[in-house]
Amino acid sequence: MSENSENNHEEKSPQDQVDQPSESQTEPPTEPSNTEGLDSVEILQARIETLEEELASAKDQNLRTQAEMQNIRRRAQADVEKAHKFALEKFSTELLPVIDNLERALETIPPDDASTKPIEEGISLTLKSFLDVIAKFNMTVIDPAGEPFDPQMHQAMSMIENKEVEPNTVLQVVQKGYSLNGRVIRAAMVMVSKN
Repeated sequence: MSENSENNHEEKSPQDQVDQPSESQTEPPTEPSNTEGLDSVEILQARIETLEEELASAKDQNLRTQAEMQNIRRRAQADVEKAHKFALEKFSTELLPVIDNLERALETIPPDDASTKPIEEGISLTLKSFLDVIAKFNMTVIDPAGEPFDPQMHQAMSMIENKEVEPNTVLQVVQKGYSLNGRVIRAAMVMVSKN
């Protein structure tokens, strides 16, 4: 019988061998311990938190960059507007003495002299042409006679006692001032009242 049992054991087909579980198959598979699972979850959560912080930082940086770009655009646009507005400032200030001289020439001509009437008309027309041209380019005359003194637009030459008007009133304009697009390019020289 021992031979038979040995033969039976040897004569088993490969199919029979597959059907019977081996020792390694009969053991249950090992599962990871609870602590290993918790560790990996904590690692993933920490990684998620890090990524969320990096994303928030990138969003913040993006917003700051966009705001900076808008500021740069606004500054550049303002600079271009100023360049357009005040490009003629130097040229305008060079014209002012010519206008002053034409006004002085008109003041020296006697009003009732018929022989100087054509000269007076010619100078008046020339002065009017100059004033029309400067008005086209937003240049305005500052002639503050009778107005309150404004140190941003007027330059006081002297103060004169006068009780008939309020203190700090412009009594006389020695030289007219001019502004270009609202910016004073030459302050008016004035005499101001005081008590």
